[in-house]
Amino acid sequence: MIALLLITPVIAAIIAAIAGRTRQGIIEYVAVGAGIVQTLLALSIALATVSGKTVAMGSLFAADALGAFALLFTTVVGLAAAVHSVGYLREECQKGIIGFRRVREYYVLFHLFFFAMFVAAATASPIIMWTAIEATTLATAFLISFYNKPSALEAGWKHLIVNSVGLLLGFLGTLLFLDAAASAGDPGTFVSWDVLRALSASLDPMLIKIAFIFCLVGYGTKVGFVPMHTWLPDAHSKAPAPISSLLSGVLLNMALIAVLRFRAITDTVIDPSFTQHLLIGFGLVSLIVAALIIFGQKNYKRMLAYSSIEHMGLMAIGFAIGGAAAVAALFHMLYHALLKPILFLAAGNFFLKYSSTKTFKIHGALALIPFTAVVFFAALLAVSGIPPSGIFFTKLTILAAGIGEFPYTMFLVIVALTLILAGFLKSAISMLFSEPPADVPKGEANPWTVISILFLFTLFIVLSIYVPSPLKELITRAASMLQ
Repeated sequence: MIALLLITPVIAAIIAAIAGRTRQGIIEYVAVGAGIVQTLLALSIALATVSGKTVAMGSLFAADALGAFALLFTTVVGLAAAVHSVGYLREECQKGIIGFRRVREYYVLFHLFFFAMFVAAATASPIIMWTAIEATTLATAFLISFYNKPSALEAGWKHLIVNSVGLLLGFLGTLLFLDAAASAGDPGTFVSWDVLRALSASLDPMLIKIAFIFCLVGYGTKVGFVPMHTWLPDAHSKAPAPISSLLSGVLLNMALIAVLRFRAITDTVIDPSFTQHLLIGFGLVSLIVAALIIFGQKNYKRMLAYSSIEHMGLMAIGFAIGGAAAVAALFHMLYHALLKPILFLAAGNFFLKYSSTKTFKIHGALALIPFTAVVFFAALLAVSGIPPSGIFFTKLTILAAGIGEFPYTMFLVIVALTLILAGFLKSAISMLFSEPPADVPKGEANPWTVISILFLFTLFIVLSIYVPSPLKELITRAASMLQ
């Protein structure tokens, strides 16, 4: 199953690369078909790991419960992004903004991005995980600068430079973990997570402490922790909407999972309070900075980007607290992975209709594109934690679990969340309920851009009301691996 999952995006990328100019439809349907196949394979892997098994391919690839969970939300979001890309790029082609060559490049990079994500989620080796996450930097750099505008090129270069420097620090931290393993008796290059855990009693505590700091800062750059977040708002605001949905719904979560895997090893070697305080510190600063910027933000895609920083910060706090909060943080990761792509895909529909990402240039969206406007507003409320959204329960659990030990931190979290909700409402009311311009036609851009949003929104509603037992068991097992 892992072999099939890894080869599917590669085959899709090859087909996209060799397809002729008159075969754009084939490229599009192959992308959607690959998304369906990848989702079914990830579901099969997840069901296999629910019972505690590990789906392995050789010694370098093994999907445990945490990896299967990551594969599951990655493929679901990927399927929605593939569907949305069909309509989004067709609209851009009709307007003469891009041509077939750019469409072909888009899909090749799109599939290579997922290949790297699947490798990162399914590998048993820290060094291969680093290589895969670094590979996403190259793929997404070209997708961020997709339109070749000066601002997009600047965002692409900033993404490339900041993340490469950050991940270089993460690479150094990874090498320090491997060096500690070599000193403890395993000099192999591809030391697995299980081997590191087995050697924990023999690892040098000081070396592990230094290694974790490098990994936290390095991978934290990819996560978007403040102050290493500077690439993220520019990248999200300039990339095509389907790519923005992948950056926020998939890539940030995968980088956070890398941090958590290293943290699980570190906590077996030194006092867990060390990593706990670091994660709470980065999480709280990220949340507060995001809240202050969201309240005054005039660009709706940048607003959503800072919202991603907020949620990464909140998840970091939940994982740091541990116990029930860690389980809630994994559920939060799932809900955020569904909701934020909905918001970015809806933002893409706004852009197709109004040709602007400026909030003050969006008027009367509720009258002109009612489906997108209604879902966008509902998703904003849901991602803010308004009940009965699943995120309401995850936030409540994290706050309840932390209020006893970290009362001042939880108070600041509540203040920040309130400020973020106020900022969302201010922007949404201006965009949706104002008078529509007379020169903008009414109607959704393309059926494909509606189907993708409807798919994710329906799934989110269902999972907010009812979580299937296998999924609940999968998340519980994944959380136990992080304790």
